[in-house]
Amino acid sequence: MPLEAVEARRLYRQVADQLRNLIDSGEYAVGSRLPTERDLAEQLKVSRPTVREALIALEVEGRLRIRVGSGIYVIEPAAIAAPAAASVIEGPFELLRAREFLESAIAEQAARVATKDDIARIDASLLAMEKVEHPGEASMVHDRAFHVAIAGSLGNAVLVRVVGELFDQRLNPYFAQLAHYFENPGTWRTALDEHRAVREAIAAHDPQSAREAMRTHLARSQERFAQNFGAENAAGPSPGGSRTARLAAKSPKPKPAPEKRATGRSARRR
Repeated sequence: MPLEAVEARRLYRQVADQLRNLIDSGEYAVGSRLPTERDLAEQLKVSRPTVREALIALEVEGRLRIRVGSGIYVIEPAAIAAPAAASVIEGPFELLRAREFLESAIAEQAARVATKDDIARIDASLLAMEKVEHPGEASMVHDRAFHVAIAGSLGNAVLVRVVGELFDQRLNPYFAQLAHYFENPGTWRTALDEHRAVREAIAAHDPQSAREAMRTHLARSQERFAQNFGAENAAGPSPGGSRTARLAAKSPKPKPAPEKRATGRSARRR
C-alpha cells in the first residue's frame, strides 16, 4: 500500500474538529449555546485567538451562528461542508503574526534604503486610503498598495510577491468573516494613523522606529480582531461543563517550561 503524505493539522482546526464532532454527536443540539470563548480556551488550554479561529471556521461552514452580545449558537446546517477542503485555509491570527514578523523587518530595511521615489509611492497609497470608505474593496486595494510599496523599496521582487500574497489572504472566508464583526470606519481611521507612523519613520530613515511602528500596527490589528464578542457576561454559567471537559481531555497540553535554577551571584543574594 503506498504511503500518504502526513500533514500536521493546525491547532485551530483541531479545536474546530472537536467542536464539530460534539455537535454531530448531539452533545450540542441545534439551538443550544456553546460555552464562551474564555471558557473554551481555559478548558482546552489554548489561546483565545485559537478558539476564535475555530469558531469562525465553523461559522463559515454553517455550523454555528455568532450573535454579538448574546453568544455562540449551534444552527441547523443547510448543507454539511467538507472540513478537509477548509483545512488548507490559513487562520487570520496566524497570518497576522506572520506579517508582523516579516513586514517589521522589511520596514526596518526600507528606512535604510528608501529613495524619494519610494516615499512618493508610499504617500500616494496613503492619500488614496484617506479618500475611500471602509470596509470596502477599494480600501483593501489601497491598503495592499501601501504594504507592497514598502516592500518594493527594497528592490526585491520575491519580497514584493510574498507581502502581496500574504495580504491577499485577507480575502479568504475566515478573515472576511472576522472582519465583518470588527472592521468599521473607526478602526480604519486608527489603522490609517498607524500607517502614517510607519511612513514617517521610513521617511526619517529611522530603522528602529520603522520596525516598531510596523510591528505595532500589525500587533494592534490582531488586538482589534480579538475583541470580545460581548457575550461573556450574557452567557452565564457554561451549559456544557462536562462537554468542554471532554474537549480538554483530548486537547494537546502545552509542555511546562523548565524551572530556572539560580546560580552564582544571583543565588547568593537571596
